[in-house]
Amino acid sequence: MPEKGNSQVIMLRYCSSGEYMTDWNAFTGFHERQAPMTDEESRRAGEADRLRSAIEELLRLKDINFLDRSPVVGGINAIAAPMSIVIEDDDGATVVVGRVTFGAAYEGPPGCVHGGIVALYFDELLGVTQSTSGNPGMTANLSLDFHAPTPLGVPLVFRGRIDGREGRKIFTRGTLHYGDVLCASAEALFISMRPEVFERILQAREQ
Repeated sequence: MPEKGNSQVIMLRYCSSGEYMTDWNAFTGFHERQAPMTDEESRRAGEADRLRSAIEELLRLKDINFLDRSPVVGGINAIAAPMSIVIEDDDGATVVVGRVTFGAAYEGPPGCVHGGIVALYFDELLGVTQSTSGNPGMTANLSLDFHAPTPLGVPLVFRGRIDGREGRKIFTRGTLHYGDVLCASAEALFISMRPEVFERILQAREQ
């Protein structure tokens, strides 16, 4: 059992009420409110609910291209911080480059992009990367290493490339930089699928 002096450990007790309660937690207050919402916070929470409903309404039309719905690159999806993606040549190797700036809506640690958002954008970028193989597929595995905090409000650059192929398996890797700073790196495995399978998925979505 870790000692209470270790500030990196959060210890929780499961109560009969079905909730986790903090026995000891050096970070108490970090993930739970210590006071009720103010009137202004409540007003903004209500507005956020209305906005979420409006976003759903925007995306309900069946004739919208599925890329436009994307939470990463979708121009019609207000959840997205739209990432621009281009394909470049690096001494004969194909490199997929994504550029994006994240605002306050994507904050995790104070002043930094949430790690889950970073993973989401890597999945999109490496998905585009594997599609350059000519026989694209779906994500089977995605793993990330975080090297430095990813800052909010500044231009960020994702880069991805194919690392190899083995039958239907497509191996990719990518990086995320802020200037010269490596913020995160990723590896992903995709499994290629037949075009008719993907077409069936599209048709099922429209039903």
